[in-house]
Amino acid sequence: MKPSPDHEAKLERLIHQTLRDLPRRRAPGTLEARVLAELERRAALPWWHKSYAYWPLPVRCAFLIGSAGLAKVALMGVVWVMAGFDSTQFADAFAPQFAWMQTGLSLVGSVREFSGAVFHTIPAFWFYGAVAFVAAMYAALFGLGATAYRLLYSNREL
Repeated sequence: MKPSPDHEAKLERLIHQTLRDLPRRRAPGTLEARVLAELERRAALPWWHKSYAYWPLPVRCAFLIGSAGLAKVALMGVVWVMAGFDSTQFADAFAPQFAWMQTGLSLVGSVREFSGAVFHTIPAFWFYGAVAFVAAMYAALFGLGATAYRLLYSNREL
């Protein structure tokens, strides 16, 4: 036999009321002082004694990159040992993995050369005009925003 939802609701209210009527337990008198002392001790720790989440972002990135590089070097060392210390087999095994790096470097060099050629053909007057245009548009946006705020919100009663 399954109890009715009304019976369950009454039972829930009864348990809730009974628990609410229980006296509150008091914390030990020294608890607050111990908690505050522990918080101060943890706050005084240097970042390298704290967990990884508290490390500065550049240090976390460097650690992540260094760990990945160390894992890659270890993997390459294992492959080299498995190849019998033969450098030609080692080069053949890892050359395809670094091909993307060579392609990326050549792409970056091509883009740099193209950008340099394009920027040298544009007159300096145009660059100054572009900077002045951006500054004027920023000032116009700021002015329009201030005007809109003044019209919409400054006359409201608090």
